[in-house]
Amino acid sequence: MELRHLEYFVAVAEELSFTRASHRLRVVQSGVSTVIRSLERELGAPLFDRTTRDVALTDAGRALLREARTTLDAAQAARDAVREVVAGVRGTINLGTMTGLTLVDLPGLLGRYHAEHPEVTIRLRAATSGTSGLAKSLVDGELDVAFLALNDFPPAGVTARELFVAPMVLVVRDDHPLAGRRNVRLTDLAHLEFVDTPPGWGNRVLVDRAFATAGIERRVTVEVAHLGVVPDYVHHGLGVALVPDFDLVLADDVHPIAVSGVDLRWTLSLATSATRRPSAALRALLAMVDQYVRPSP
Repeated sequence: MELRHLEYFVAVAEELSFTRASHRLRVVQSGVSTVIRSLERELGAPLFDRTTRDVALTDAGRALLREARTTLDAAQAARDAVREVVAGVRGTINLGTMTGLTLVDLPGLLGRYHAEHPEVTIRLRAATSGTSGLAKSLVDGELDVAFLALNDFPPAGVTARELFVAPMVLVVRDDHPLAGRRNVRLTDLAHLEFVDTPPGWGNRVLVDRAFATAGIERRVTVEVAHLGVVPDYVHHGLGVALVPDFDLVLADDVHPIAVSGVDLRWTLSLATSATRRPSAALRALLAMVDQYVRPSP
């Protein structure tokens, strides 16, 4: 088995198309097919289910994909170590972030990084799948680093450090029965209609867990894949919401209320793989991040 075999396999696995993989690799399609068949014979298992229209990973293919990415990352790290000595920092960084992230000055961070390391390519991906999707992409090797909302210990295979913490507050419209209160408890919120982000987002996990622990039913009637616009839906009478108390852009008839009796704190973290050694390019980026993060309140 050669690194080239694994590169071909990963390309087909990510593209789920032999044609697209051949274009990505800049080789003829028959060459890709030959390598994959050779790899399947060597491993004694089919790696893809092929039909005339679709290509899908088999269980064996999924098992190989993570190991193949780890092996290719290790090989790239070895190349980077030599290149760093010979010609400076080079390579590619796959960076994931939540949609609408404003706590980190990403344009400023990436602009400075590019100025200092012009030979590094950064691929930025804003994930609508929230923290759970970003963490999975880190574990699977699709991302090298991610900004995500971890409110607990990081999942297996992920290393994270805290960057920013903010309390959660309830936002309600002026005509809501709770309007005018200085603070509320979770018991005051039973059976209300909520606007929230989808399951798997860090703030959603935190709030769902708090209600479940308290044994209180919560109804989420509207799900929005952008935390920053949740208060807009409150403004239009679609429910109340629990959101982190930072950068709140509220209409004149929407106000925040403190939540007492429960520890609801939203945390922004910087996460990397716990199993892959960061490249020289990634280490250089990690060293800059703190200068571009807003201080916690």
